[in-house]
Amino acid sequence: MTAQTTSLTAAEVDEGARLPELSYDVTATTVVLGAMASRDWRPMHHDYDFAVNRNGTKNIFLNTPNQAAWFERYLTDWSGPKGRLGRIQFRMKDSVFPGDTMVFGGVVKKVADDESGCSWADLEIELKVGDKVVTGCTARMALPKDESDNPWSRKGQDWKP
Repeated sequence: MTAQTTSLTAAEVDEGARLPELSYDVTATTVVLGAMASRDWRPMHHDYDFAVNRNGTKNIFLNTPNQAAWFERYLTDWSGPKGRLGRIQFRMKDSVFPGDTMVFGGVVKKVADDESGCSWADLEIELKVGDKVVTGCTARMALPKDESDNPWSRKGQDWKP
């Protein structure tokens, strides 16, 4: 998946449409930099010996904020620069380790305008490693109604994620 340089509008998004997949090969650097960026100094995210011998995992693994950032990237790559994340919720079912290939995919569940006129896309997203869903996610993205609209300009009563 390549990041959009222009924004999708709500009129261009159909319920039931599949989002393009994003695939990324995870390395130890991916895991460690994500932990550093979120100031998560717990050793299971950077110390192989601690992760394996003390925690019993097979390697160091992605932390929660790192996964959240990957979901945000996936959503904004799809929506383009005017797409604005309103809500995200995810449930981690398994870990992501160096050597894994993360594959993000999703589907549009609903597209609708709220009472203030903001257009929303409700999405279901999966993060898979191989055939296994390791994290499930739901998200709500504000999309421009048309080329002149920008969800980032909405504030107060006009912003109801």
